Amino acid sequence: MSDIAVYLVLSAAVFAGAFVSGLSGFAFSAVAGAILLHVFPPMEAVPLMMACSITVQAANLFALRKSMQWKTSLVFIAGGLLGIPIAIYLLQNVDTGIFRLGFGILVSLYAAYALLRPTAAYLRQMDSRGSNALVGFGGGLVGGLTAMPGALPAIWCDFHGLPKTQQRGLVQPYIGVMQLFALALMLSHHSLSLKVLIDFGISLPALAAGTAVGIVLFGRINEAAFKRIILGLLLFSGLCLVI
Repeated sequence: MSDIAVYLVLSAAVFAGAFVSGLSGFAFSAVAGAILLHVFPPMEAVPLMMACSITVQAANLFALRKSMQWKTSLVFIAGGLLGIPIAIYLLQNVDTGIFRLGFGILVSLYAAYALLRPTAAYLRQMDSRGSNALVGFGGGLVGGLTAMPGALPAIWCDFHGLPKTQQRGLVQPYIGVMQLFALALMLSHHSLSLKVLIDFGISLPALAAGTAVGIVLFGRINEAAFKRIILGLLLFSGLCLVI
């Protein structure tokens, strides 16, 4: 591919991932990775997606700062911080392909069921710290193995029927901390190449534009549309793991 073609593909992938993440709060890597992993080698694509995703998360946290629920999210974060180191150890010592495949199937089946169910029956209020910490731990473990730390918390919020602002306020801080922690662990063993830094700089205009459009649209869609978007992204992310 020519340099111009690579730039256009990079910008399109980053814009799409940033738009989806700005709108829903997660799934940057699932959307952008569906394109970038076919253009760049994994050693370049993965750290580039992590850097871009963290940038989008920072923008989301700032733009929606008034609705962030840090106190409630800390329980999930504490569990997730315990799960990520275990996931990294497993990545380095065990073949995790079967786990990713199985998790992708489960997420896809749940999302398909939730999209098709005639009426939603929700659980009681999210008041069990033990259950919330366990979900956070599972999200950290799964996130380290699949780059989808927000999948389990998003499903947990769907179980409880949380409105869109409350869900973003709970899940957004969790995803941001998980990604920062995972990137810090990765950088403790490897360094970002100059090529990754250059690609990140090139992608910044598309990253900013996609994030801004996504955040603006989030404020304008209703609860039902937001729920369908979340479930659709969970379905897409799960299928990406399977395929």
